[in-house]
Amino acid sequence: MNNNSIKEKERIGIIVGGGPAPGINGVISAAVIEAVNQGKEVIGIIGGFKSLLEGQKNLLPLTICNVSRIHDTGGSILRTSRDTAENAKAKFKTLMASLKDIGIKYLITIGGDGTLYMANWIEKESRGAISVVHAPKTIDNDLPLPGGFSTFGYQTARHVGVSIVNNLIEDARTTGRWYFITVMGRHAGYLALGMGEASGATISLIPEEFGTGKLSFKKVADTLTGAIIKRLSMGKDYGVAVLAEGISERFDIEELSKYGDIKRNEKGDIKLSEVQLGKILKDLVKKNLQSMGINTSIVNKNIGYELRAADPIPFDMEYTRYLGYGAVRYLLKGGSGSMIVFYEGNIKPIPFVEMIDDTTGKIKTRQVNIRTETYEVARKYMIRLEKEDFEGERLKNIAKVASMKPEDFKAQFEYILDNHFAC
Repeated sequence: MNNNSIKEKERIGIIVGGGPAPGINGVISAAVIEAVNQGKEVIGIIGGFKSLLEGQKNLLPLTICNVSRIHDTGGSILRTSRDTAENAKAKFKTLMASLKDIGIKYLITIGGDGTLYMANWIEKESRGAISVVHAPKTIDNDLPLPGGFSTFGYQTARHVGVSIVNNLIEDARTTGRWYFITVMGRHAGYLALGMGEASGATISLIPEEFGTGKLSFKKVADTLTGAIIKRLSMGKDYGVAVLAEGISERFDIEELSKYGDIKRNEKGDIKLSEVQLGKILKDLVKKNLQSMGINTSIVNKNIGYELRAADPIPFDMEYTRYLGYGAVRYLLKGGSGSMIVFYEGNIKPIPFVEMIDDTTGKIKTRQVNIRTETYEVARKYMIRLEKEDFEGERLKNIAKVASMKPEDFKAQFEYILDNHFAC
């Protein structure tokens, strides 16, 4: 590629950041087709921001021919990456110089909150030299889109996850065991709750239901223990619990460190994928049950990486076409500094400034609102200890399974109802 010719032409650059999510290639495909049809050239930047921060210009010319059939494929033809905040700050000038050298006039970023932060930074520092638009991507569904609309990738991840959970539910029934399944969701429990509700899992636990303070392993373990005992009182010796990995961030760091070394990712956050949440809770719950004379087989399993690069379902194929088209249309109409969204049948830009928390300076995140009827419905179809289980004959029956006196069972487990939720 001739760098001189690159600098002479206005070009649209596309870059992907953060973890993979189904639909990335759909955004790329739609954006390239529309841009080329409008007489523009498109350059894909391979390796995300990390390559630009190192001064590496790994470029892929994008044409209609090489993107027209990628919209139904998983992964990212441009790959993706993460980097530390410190490295980004130290080498940001290199990144900007690289974009200038490539000849980028318009930039489409695809990613989650970290990528959105970088997009906003580039847009401000370019002082009008680069017009920037962002396409929101994350299977965690934790960006605050209008109307509660999902981020692309979430629907596919939930769909694939439900298929896996359904298989495990059948295995649990067949073998008479429990599964503790940990799924992705650092800041929000949407994926765990959505997978659990759609599959009909026995119980789903998300960080939002435990409030904002420090959380003890005991409370989570007792909540799961209570669900197993209640199931036994109903004549069922099996079940599946879906756990959002973000629960781990609510634990006291000192307590968490007792169960293994705490590792952090490029952003400085705890690497939740390496926290053995399911195993820790399995061991605690089994200890609880054994003290009551109950021997239950429990298997812990993580589901996460299996979902991120899955082929998108039709919902996300259609959705990402709107975003790719809308991103190009917005840029070519003179727009910059916004995230593109699809809402109420229309494609709309949301200014970056509206996505930033004035107090923290960080990108806002969206969490499950446990006061809504959608959460109430999900909760109603779980099997777990509720207020009614600590009264009358129900209390006697459940306490009997635990080989405990009703008053002792109530004294030990009733406190778990204080989860900041009331129907």
